Amino acid sequence: MAARERLICGSSDLVDGGDGVRFETGGRAAFAVRHGGRVYAFLNRCAHVPVELDWMPGKFFSAEGDYLICSMHGAHYEPHSGRCVLGPCKGARLRPLAVLEREGGVYLADEASGGQESAPGGG
Repeated sequence: MAARERLICGSSDLVDGGDGVRFETGGRAAFAVRHGGRVYAFLNRCAHVPVELDWMPGKFFSAEGDYLICSMHGAHYEPHSGRCVLGPCKGARLRPLAVLEREGGVYLADEASGGQESAPGGG
């Protein structure tokens, strides 16, 4: 494991389309979710207004488990890209964080970047 990687959670903690795991990076709220078998992570901040997305801790997905939803105004974001497809911030994006999944764990790939230059991923 590289020095700048940090364990976020166990792989089994993220169920496809289920609850996400909240964590902090660089003093900012962030979250990781699983969708389509892959893990994605973003800063926990709506692209429209500076509020956290989840309406209860870890509750990021729509009832169908296909979109990330902002609890404030219902903006819908694609889980794989963070792009808003419905709502007042349509076309804007969540800020992605690079993550790795291996050996039963999900790791923040480059905590030093704090999401400034990272892209979502998974393994």
